[in-house]
Amino acid sequence: MTQAEKAKLFIALHVSGVPLVLYNIWDAGSAEAVAGSGAKAIATGSWSMAAAQGYPDGEAIPLDAVELVIRQITRSVDVPVTVDFEGTYAVEPEQGAANVARIIGTGAVGINFEDGIVGGDGLHDIALQCRRIEAIRSRAEALGVALFINARTDLFLQAADAALHPTLLDAAIERAHAYTEAGASGYFAPGLVDEDLIGALCAASSQPVNIMMKVGAPTIAQLAALGVSRVSYGPMPYVQAMQRLGQEASDAG
Repeated sequence: MTQAEKAKLFIALHVSGVPLVLYNIWDAGSAEAVAGSGAKAIATGSWSMAAAQGYPDGEAIPLDAVELVIRQITRSVDVPVTVDFEGTYAVEPEQGAANVARIIGTGAVGINFEDGIVGGDGLHDIALQCRRIEAIRSRAEALGVALFINARTDLFLQAADAALHPTLLDAAIERAHAYTEAGASGYFAPGLVDEDLIGALCAASSQPVNIMMKVGAPTIAQLAALGVSRVSYGPMPYVQAMQRLGQEASDAG
């Protein structure tokens, strides 16, 4: 399958009510294991990939190292690969787009792109974030790849108190509409677990909605009924795998 074919397939896998389940991985070995389970696509997790290489999250792992790991992953599996690319290692739109081009060059067909300020507090304003998405879309089109830009909002993730989440819904919908207009392919709302709010977000978004599994989140069947198109697991698979490894090493003596 060519990269262009994988890109088209990846887009087609996002269906409201029949969510694409992405069990996030961190290297070629974990990608092969998940692909071997029958997964339709592979998704990295930024926290997991950084931790596996000895770095904290937040773009601490060098971009060259990210590029190398993604290239190893795409060589190891023959299904679409999407990359959790945080804030593109840049704030300026054109530099961010140039960095995304490097990820496209590895054979990946999608990215997560967050609006949280990496290494700082709060979110980028909507106008700037839209310019960044527009630059990424333009660069991807120039490269002939229908890149799936999964525009992530950190509104809910940064509000640790879930009781505040209903007050953020209108802002989340505003960003969903703006990001779609700028060229995003999907909308990712990590941290959101309330069924009513998820359903309202799905109803308001014209693009596929991605929800991340976490403690307190609805089941995949419940998310499907709410209209979710994509479910991901974030750092949970890595954390659980490392816990098992440590326990087994301890048991071995």
